[in-house]
Amino acid sequence: MEDVIVKLEPREVTGKSVKRLRSEGLVPAVIHDHGKPSIHVSGTYIDLLKAYKIAGKHQLVKLKAGDKQFTALIKDIDVDPKKHALRHVVFNAVKANEKVTAEIPVRIKFAEDNDSTPAERAGLVVLHQQEAVEIEALPKDLPDFLEFDGEQLIAVGDQATVANLILPVGVVVKVDLTHPLATVFEPSALQAANDAAGGDATEEEATADVDAGEAAEGLEAEKSAEQSEEKAKKE
Repeated sequence: MEDVIVKLEPREVTGKSVKRLRSEGLVPAVIHDHGKPSIHVSGTYIDLLKAYKIAGKHQLVKLKAGDKQFTALIKDIDVDPKKHALRHVVFNAVKANEKVTAEIPVRIKFAEDNDSTPAERAGLVVLHQQEAVEIEALPKDLPDFLEFDGEQLIAVGDQATVANLILPVGVVVKVDLTHPLATVFEPSALQAANDAAGGDATEEEATADVDAGEAAEGLEAEKSAEQSEEKAKKE
C-alpha cells in the first residue's frame, strides 16, 4: 500500500468566494483536528483527485499544510453534478492511538481459479446491495477492503449479509449485521420487477435518471460544503 502524500497551502478565501480558487485549478479543503479551529487549505485539482482515487475514505493520507503535517482520513467530498469534478474536500486528522471510523469497500471473495459465484456459474444473477460499510479501528488496522465468501451464493434467495464479512483483528463493523450485501435472483424475476416498475428503460434513460439524482445530491452537497465553510470560518 503506497503512502498517499498531499501538499496543501493555507488559504484566506472562504465561503462562496472559493469559486475563484476553482477557476485557478485549485480545490478548497478543510482539515478538522480534534475540536481545534478548522484549518482552511487548498490543493491542486490533480493532487486531490489522485489522493481520493487511491485513498477513498478508508486509507490514511499524509498532509503537508504549510509548515504543519497531519495524518488524516478523507471524511467527505463534494462533486459538481454536471461536470463530475471534485470541488471540496474535508479531512479529519487522526491520532495513532485513537480509533477512527471509515468507509471500507466490500467485495466478494471467489474460490481459487474462479471469478464468479456458484449462482452466477449456474446462470443466476447476484445483485450487489452494498459497496462499502462503516467500521471502527485504530488507524494502523484500517483494511483496504473487506470480503465475504462468494461460495455461499448458490441458489435463488441466497444472501450474504454484513455478518458474513471476514473481519481482520481490531476491526469492528458499525452497521447492522443483518444488512444485505448481495442476494441471488432468477433473471426472469428481475426482468418482471423491471417491467412492473415501468419496464425496459434504455441505457440513456437510466443514465439520465442517475444524473438527475446526482444533481439533486450535488445541490445538497454544495449547500453542505458552503455551510461547512461558513461554520469553520466562525471557529
